[in-house]
Amino acid sequence: MQVSKILCAIAFVLAGCDVVVTTPSGTPTATPVSSPVAEIPRDQRGMARAFVDVVNRLEPVAERECRRRAPSLNCDFLIVVDDRAGQPANAFQTVDETGRPIIAFTIALIADARNTDEIAFVMAHEAAHHIENHLEQQRRNATLGAVVFGQLAGVTGGDSDAVRTAQELGAAVGARTYSKDFELEADRLGTIIAARAGYDPLRGAEFFFRVPDPGDQFLGTHPPNAQRVEIVRQTAANL
Repeated sequence: MQVSKILCAIAFVLAGCDVVVTTPSGTPTATPVSSPVAEIPRDQRGMARAFVDVVNRLEPVAERECRRRAPSLNCDFLIVVDDRAGQPANAFQTVDETGRPIIAFTIALIADARNTDEIAFVMAHEAAHHIENHLEQQRRNATLGAVVFGQLAGVTGGDSDAVRTAQELGAAVGARTYSKDFELEADRLGTIIAARAGYDPLRGAEFFFRVPDPGDQFLGTHPPNAQRVEIVRQTAANL
């Protein structure tokens, strides 16, 4: 069965905000946030420096929350800048080969942020994905989907190519099954982390109003923006 191959493909469909391209070792091609910001255009360097400040302030809070809620996980977050040319505004969460959680921001997203609250909220959201162990849950769902669809294709007389196609389809469906729930869970916990770090999650969530609304698509990976903002509002009110 091609489950291992399928999982390699599904690793790109992360629990985070979007898709991440990784190196063979599993670590994003990225620059540590402590590196100079000389590669960033001069008119954007102010927000780049603000990004470094957010990292220094929010990462310890996210780590403490991780150790409290998920003591079995590696909570030593590595926050990096994806410095590949031409990358769109994006942030994502993954892990390296040792299990260390990595949160990566593209330069375009840092430049697009209007304030530190938006950067902090996105960062907290991605940290929450790791704390909630969404990546591993998504892998399990993908594996189960691949097995079930592959078996169905086999018992109905499909050849090896048909079974492989069914496995790939099953893995994709499985990976997306609870992705909207994962996003809302990350929004909820991200709100808590951002607030505890001293940022305004409601102001940070205004970032959603500037990105395309995915609506409520069948097998979509993200819930409607209005639903996400409402989760942030409810959580902040409870705080």
